[in-house]
Amino acid sequence: MATLPLGESTKYPDQYDPSLLFPIPRSENRSKLGFKEGRALPFVGVDIWNAFELSWLNQKGKPQIALAEFQIPADSPNMIESKSFKLYLNSLNNERFEDENALKERLITDLSAVAGNKITTRINPIDLVSKKGMQEMGGILMDRLDIEVDPNMPADPSLLGVNESFGPIEQCLVSHLLKSNCPVTGQPDWASVQIRYQGRPILEEGLLRYLIGFRQLNEFHEHCVETIFTDIKRQCKPEKLSVYARYTRRGGLDINPFRTDHNSPWPENVRHARQ
Repeated sequence: MATLPLGESTKYPDQYDPSLLFPIPRSENRSKLGFKEGRALPFVGVDIWNAFELSWLNQKGKPQIALAEFQIPADSPNMIESKSFKLYLNSLNNERFEDENALKERLITDLSAVAGNKITTRINPIDLVSKKGMQEMGGILMDRLDIEVDPNMPADPSLLGVNESFGPIEQCLVSHLLKSNCPVTGQPDWASVQIRYQGRPILEEGLLRYLIGFRQLNEFHEHCVETIFTDIKRQCKPEKLSVYARYTRRGGLDINPFRTDHNSPWPENVRHARQ
């Protein structure tokens, strides 16, 4: 972790530099979950990134601005370290491009090379994004539960369980209380999480206590979501499961991982109030 750009003092670039991008192999964290390298993953998914600080120059030298969406496949060998992503985007500020398509192709080429898989991107004008508005996650809000909990207790998978008296149901559960910490800087990372499943009813109180247990965990967003997915799958054994988290923005970027074990469409990338 000491070698990551996130923990270092920063000199912001004044010219285009794709070498700023820093890969983080997914394999190390996945090995902690019992996934063996080279074996098929128990999920598919995507990491949806939104960039709010994208700027470049047109051929006349006039600055251009837009918002960008990036989708990095969950089966890519590498994540991209967030501060290096920010520095890379800032290195485009004084770079001239013929048009948005030329910029888009440059982004795809550079980011795909670091992720180790083809990423997709969309450059959105600000007025288009503003028309989409905001929308919170749909589902049963578990935060309504009046529970007593020790906020310093780590996430305990044994808290997860199902009601054996009922047969399989389809349900969507939501909490806005997910928090973890950056493993490099210790800064808090805040998120809302949505859990869709088909199976015996998951006990909400245990699930909420489990999610609150992430408050002291120092881990990347993507790994938190994969841990939640894996623990629910192992403890509750749903027939189908999807886990989606939307994290609050930091440094002009938000990261929103999605993991599923069935043919579920990728979630719509709609901004939440806290983002």
